[in-house]
Amino acid sequence: MTNNSTPRNPHHNRQIHPHHTQGGTHQERQDVERVTPEDSAREAASESPDAASVPPGGAEDAHDAIARLVAENVDLKDRLLRALADAENVRRRAERELNDMRQYAVTKFAGDMVNVADNLERAISSLPSELRGNAGPFKTFVAGVELTEKELLRSLEAHGVKKLDPTGSRFDPHLHEAMFQVQDPSVPSGTVTTVVQPGYTIGSRSLRPAKVGVAS
Repeated sequence: MTNNSTPRNPHHNRQIHPHHTQGGTHQERQDVERVTPEDSAREAASESPDAASVPPGGAEDAHDAIARLVAENVDLKDRLLRALADAENVRRRAERELNDMRQYAVTKFAGDMVNVADNLERAISSLPSELRGNAGPFKTFVAGVELTEKELLRSLEAHGVKKLDPTGSRFDPHLHEAMFQVQDPSVPSGTVTTVVQPGYTIGSRSLRPAKVGVAS
C-alpha cells in the first residue's frame, strides 16, 4: 500500500525567529557595554563586609579619648612630682630633727654645768685682789680654780655651749635679760653696760640669758 502523505520535514516543527534572536543579542550587548569599571568597584565595595563605613562620631570619640589620656598623664605626672617633693621634705625634716637632737641632747646637762662654772667664778672673785697677787698657797689655789673653770668652759664649747659676755653690744631680748637701766651718755641707748650674770648659748638657741644692765 502506497503512502501518499507528504514526507514530514524533520525541521518542520522548529520555529526560527531571526528578528527576535538578533534583537535580544543586541540588547544584551548593550547591557554589558553599559557596565563600567567604576560601577563594578562600587558594587564590590557595597557587597564587601570589610568595607563598613566609619560612624560619623568615630573621629570625635578618638579625639576625646586622646585628650582624656593626655589629661590623665598630666595628672599622674603632677602627683608624682608632689610625692617626690613630699618625700624630700620629710627627708630634710628628719635630718634636721636628727641634727637638733644630736646638738641639743646635752641641753639639760649643759644647764647644770653652767651653774658649776658660775660657782667657780664666784670662788675666784670672792678672794681679795691682794691675796690673789701674793705668792704662796693662795696664788696656787686661784690658779687651780681658774684652770678648772677654763677646762670646763672648753668642754662645754666642744658640745656647742658658749659663754656670752655682751658688754658693749646691743641689747638682744632673745639672749639678754635686762635687770636695770643706767644713764650713760657715752654709749647709745640700748647698749649693754653691765653684766650681772653671764649667759650661755647652745647651738643657735639661748641656754641661759645673760642678766645685764642697759643704757637708757
